[in-house]
Amino acid sequence: MENTAPVKFFAALLFNDQDVAAQTLPCLETVFGPLDFTSSDTPFDVTDYYTPEMGSPLFRRLVSFYPLKLPDFLVEAKHAGMAIEREFSTSEGKRTVNIDAGYMDFDKVVLASTKKGPYKIYMTKGIWADMTLHYEKGAFLPFSWSFADFKDGRYEKALLRVRELYKKSKSTVR
Repeated sequence: MENTAPVKFFAALLFNDQDVAAQTLPCLETVFGPLDFTSSDTPFDVTDYYTPEMGSPLFRRLVSFYPLKLPDFLVEAKHAGMAIEREFSTSEGKRTVNIDAGYMDFDKVVLASTKKGPYKIYMTKGIWADMTLHYEKGAFLPFSWSFADFKDGRYEKALLRVRELYKKSKSTVR
């Protein structure tokens, strides 16, 4: 018998063109369900790793979805995000948007990854779960391995809003 609680899925979009980011949203909704939150765009200035591929300046936008789903949907979510990235890539194969799929429960924020690492748990189909933040005493706290932009608190307000939506959700699992 399944006793896993449903979780709140979100996507963290990285982009330099707001029109491209907006065009990806209907595609994401076909995978995740309707949007119920969109953050403001936050400068992504913690690394220039993506600049050769995506240009600059880069921004991050968090979007969350309704209804709740089971955590193992993370695998499908990551593969779907990568397919959407390919759909919006340039003719040279460069991404115009990077989509980090993730979920939140009452205790943590987990991102999907295609890269293994010492703090990641393998799920299936080439996808690892990366626990990125944990929730304690009203705040999201990073781990030593957390990505720099998640570590510095710049998404705290948005993540707290998504957590409130998760708490209020009366949704059934899809």
